[in-house]
Order: sequence, then C-alpha cells, then structure tokens
Amino acid sequence: MGDWTMRPASDADVEAVAELRAVVMRGDLERLGRYDERRVRQRLRDGFGAAHTWVIEVRGAFAGCVALRPAGDARWLEHFYLAPHAQGRGIGSAVLRALLERCDRDGVPVRLNVLQGGAARRLYERHGFVVETEDRVDVFMLRPPSP
Repeated sequence: MGDWTMRPASDADVEAVAELRAVVMRGDLERLGRYDERRVRQRLRDGFGAAHTWVIEVRGAFAGCVALRPAGDARWLEHFYLAPHAQGRGIGSAVLRALLERCDRDGVPVRLNVLQGGAARRLYERHGFVVETEDRVDVFMLRPPSP
C-alpha cells in the first residue's frame, strides 16, 4: 500500500484520465444501459479541471486520479478512478482518508455521486457518506465534517 503517491494534475493528464474513466466505468455504465464509447471520454474532458485534481501513481506510473472541487460551503469529490491493477490494495481508501482529513480540518462537508449498484458506494459508506438523494442512475451522497 505504501508504493503510491499523488501529484498535482496538469492539463496534459486529461487524455490518460479520460481513457481510465472509460475503462473503469464501462461495466457499471453498460449495466445501466448508459455506456457510449465517445461520451464517456468527452464528459471527462468537459469537466476536467487540473487545478483541483491529483494524479495517483503507483511505483511512479499513472494509476488513477481524484478531484476535490470547491463548491460553495462544500467540496465535490469527483473523477475518483483507479486502474484495475491498483484496485483492492487499500490505495483508494488511503487516498480518500487523506482528502477527508483535509476537509475535516477545513470544517467542510464533502459531496459526491456514484452510479446505482456500483461497488464504489460501499467504499464511501465505510468512510461516513450517507445518501442524500438518488434517481434511476445516480446516488448523491454527503459526508459532514468530522470533529
């Protein structure tokens, strides 16, 4: 688990992140009847903001990303993707813990959305996120700051 690091993203990372998104979300999007080869990448490109994004590297190689975007009195956790070879090793939990500790120090809640039926929801629930609302495709979750 200690073989990973995070570095600030740059605009040059957008294509690697878009490709990773297409890979890791494909199964859930297909299950929901929402997978589109072009759209899955373009939505990432359209919403990518390097200023609030970090690249996750494992042994110096690209393995994922995560964004924490300020929005009013909260932060939105977005674009949290780990390559299949990096999943199940505790990296996602460690990254999430580090970001949540930062938000706790700042006293701000964190919001996110996950796809219905996706495994990521269990990760977020283990870290204190609760469902605010949901629809046929998305589950919107909130984690208030911990004291």
